Amino acid sequence: MKIALLEDETMLRSSIQEYLKSLNHNVISFSSGENAKETILSEPFDLLIFDINIPKINGFELLKTLHDYGVFMPVIYISANINIEDIEKAYALGAADYIKKPFHLKELALRINKVAKLIEDSKRQHILLSRNYSFSKIHNVLLYNNIAQELTKKQIGIVKVLSLNVNSVVSFENLREYVWNGEPIDNASIRVEISRLRKMLKEDFIKSVKGIGYKVERYIKS
Repeated sequence: MKIALLEDETMLRSSIQEYLKSLNHNVISFSSGENAKETILSEPFDLLIFDINIPKINGFELLKTLHDYGVFMPVIYISANINIEDIEKAYALGAADYIKKPFHLKELALRINKVAKLIEDSKRQHILLSRNYSFSKIHNVLLYNNIAQELTKKQIGIVKVLSLNVNSVVSFENLREYVWNGEPIDNASIRVEISRLRKMLKEDFIKSVKGIGYKVERYIKS
């Protein structure tokens, strides 16, 4: 797994990083929330491990900021805080787990394995559309490198019906029924809306089927 580790205690950060690397994880560590934020926003990670009491941007604030940017990744909090309010806040923000310091490194590995299983289960709810795009059936969002993309209601409807019918042609009539709720919209207007959507995409996974409609072909990672 590719893991972002935020911990300002130098010895602990180094110990965690070396141990997880010995388990074949790719770990990038940070001592400040600001540096972590810039990197996490620029490249995808599988898991975040955040200490809470970090100067300037603490672990709670950092996770909330990432969510504001539309970045949602599993996070494990590690903290010396033992009050129930902090634990409650961590889970309210969407934490996958919370470990109280001090802890055994093997315990952290066990927690990571648990989260990895949850990630695998979640991936079954994601439809891969291209190298970096996927559609979440749970949240009804289009993701690019696991970052939610801002789309209109109609655009999400288009992506959803195409994603749920991978390798099958979705006709103009299907689009009218499921995206426009049966409104008497003409094919030309549907083409305009899909053209607008395709121009927004960094990878165009929507294929035109002349005179019939559109389709998304199944993407298999090499």
